[in-house]
Amino acid sequence: MTVSWLFVVFCVATATAATALYDRNLAYWSPYADHPQLAVNTKALEAHHLKEFQRRQTTENKFDDNHYPTFYGAHFGTSPTVWSGGINFTHSVASGDPFDTSVLIWTRAFPLGAGPDQSVPVCVSYDVFSSPGMQGKPVQSDQAFTSWDVDFTVKFEVKGLKPDTQYSYVFSDCTNPATTSPVGKTRTLPSPNTPANTVNGGKPLTLAVFSCSQFQTGWFNAYGVAAHNTSADIFVHLGDYIYESVGNGAAIGRAVLGRELATIHDYRQRYAQYRTDSSLLAAHLNAPWINVWVYYYQSNQVLKLKIASNSRMITSLQVADNTWKAGSTNSNDSSAGCAFSASGACFTDRKLAAVRAYHEWIPVRQVETTDLLRIWRNFQIGKLLDLTMLDTRQYDRDVTDVDYNHVIASLADIPDRSLMGAAQEKWFSDTLIESQNRGAIWRIVGQQIVFTQILLNGVFADLDDWDGYRMNRQRILDHLHANKIRNTIILSGDSHANWVSDLAHPNDTTTYDPVTGKGSIAVEFAGTAVTSPSPFGAGMFTNTTSHTTYPKSPRRHASPDQPDLCADRRPEPRHSFRGFFTLTIDTKQANATYYAMSNVGTPNLGSFVSATFTVNAGEDRLARPVAGGVVAAGVLKNGS
Repeated sequence: MTVSWLFVVFCVATATAATALYDRNLAYWSPYADHPQLAVNTKALEAHHLKEFQRRQTTENKFDDNHYPTFYGAHFGTSPTVWSGGINFTHSVASGDPFDTSVLIWTRAFPLGAGPDQSVPVCVSYDVFSSPGMQGKPVQSDQAFTSWDVDFTVKFEVKGLKPDTQYSYVFSDCTNPATTSPVGKTRTLPSPNTPANTVNGGKPLTLAVFSCSQFQTGWFNAYGVAAHNTSADIFVHLGDYIYESVGNGAAIGRAVLGRELATIHDYRQRYAQYRTDSSLLAAHLNAPWINVWVYYYQSNQVLKLKIASNSRMITSLQVADNTWKAGSTNSNDSSAGCAFSASGACFTDRKLAAVRAYHEWIPVRQVETTDLLRIWRNFQIGKLLDLTMLDTRQYDRDVTDVDYNHVIASLADIPDRSLMGAAQEKWFSDTLIESQNRGAIWRIVGQQIVFTQILLNGVFADLDDWDGYRMNRQRILDHLHANKIRNTIILSGDSHANWVSDLAHPNDTTTYDPVTGKGSIAVEFAGTAVTSPSPFGAGMFTNTTSHTTYPKSPRRHASPDQPDLCADRRPEPRHSFRGFFTLTIDTKQANATYYAMSNVGTPNLGSFVSATFTVNAGEDRLARPVAGGVVAAGVLKNGS
């Protein structure tokens, strides 16, 4: 069912106002508003829309019938109508990237009926309330179009909000306001100059930190536990929100749809399937998210960790293909790379489709429209902290280990080799200085991969991590030390394991004391996966997945004959002790609490706290005794 443009009360007859109904939906502008070959030209869409309406009213006029080819080939050139046949908010709501006076809110409004008409736009409105029960008048309202061109997703930036304030929000069908979405909760950040002791109303601020949620290997119970059983104010996701690989999850009712992802349809289908998990939906309803991506071009390749002592291979069930700025293991921009790609697509084609779908489905801001892949950004949360989100996977990353070409061991110590790229590296250094100079107490750094050195029997476990870019890591540690930048905590994901460490220069036995932590420069909290199995699991001695060691002297190490490495050897499909951690921050302490899921083979909220850690302001190291000297799962190096 459709309704004529003339009878839609929310549409006006001026071109400027009509275009605004498209422009308000940020999904049309993502990911790159200044790159028309990628963004949807809303002025062209609106012009064709109006021309067709005029054509039906004034038949003697001549018209140019050339259709504007959008990113996916759709157009509104024959669309005189706006959909009024009913919509379904198929994937609930979400919010993200809060600032002090604005936040992004998201939904998907899919037309009811046999199938969507690619030429008919859908109108969606929103209301934002300052009261949880949505009493009184909304503090902000607006409406916008969505369409097949952006998978019927809607992403608004709600502006003019009060800093450090909780809000509720709801979407509705413009043509039938009785059709509404679930009610979401979100918040704004305090203004950058807010005194640290008044941030979050004077209460500690809690971040819930996640990574690596693979649909076919378990239910996303960690999201539900965080949403229902913690007081998390912001959800931070460090990558692998979706996986591009296939694989059989039929045993637990979690088989993925489609194939290894390559096209825009593939990526959209995968996001849509992931966002059916009830715990994930609850987490998005509950609080705003701040995300970074990790892998976009994954396969069913197997991670191989070579153990020096016996040269045997430890394999995981599945791990992402490694990516860098110009390719990945099985998808490079060459004729050979395209031919060998499991999906039949080249690296750049997959990247553009992946980035586009990410911006459609995730409430994340466009940082800079002239910088094609920039997702690194900074959030100033009063004078309490800066939350600095990096991209250590995609942005200008020098070549990594791509499975079939193991040359990185000979390149890892090259001085100018960079994991981050020169532009991001300089920005990060400047941001740390600016954070300290503006008087923020804490510097919390969210990024994708384990920062500290990891060796297995003297062999680097994974040169796709910071261990393959050792001089880049050294420059960061040198910068923190030389500029006396205090209270830095690095958050990491990707490894499917828990690691907690003081951060000192690797192999430093002179200035760092592992017993007291004196000489530490910063602290790292790395979390395990929401569901993805641990690549360190097979053949290891311990059968827990909470490795809680503090750093090495001279180096952190683990071996298969001692319980010093996280693993999960329980039969499929349990993957027990998957989980997440929270970081609760106030002016005096940062406290990390690690949550272990009892079982991810069924949807449930069973969990327990496996360990807790404290960092006191001004000390730059884990408080002793580490974790109070006892953990419920895992081990403490040189400890209990």
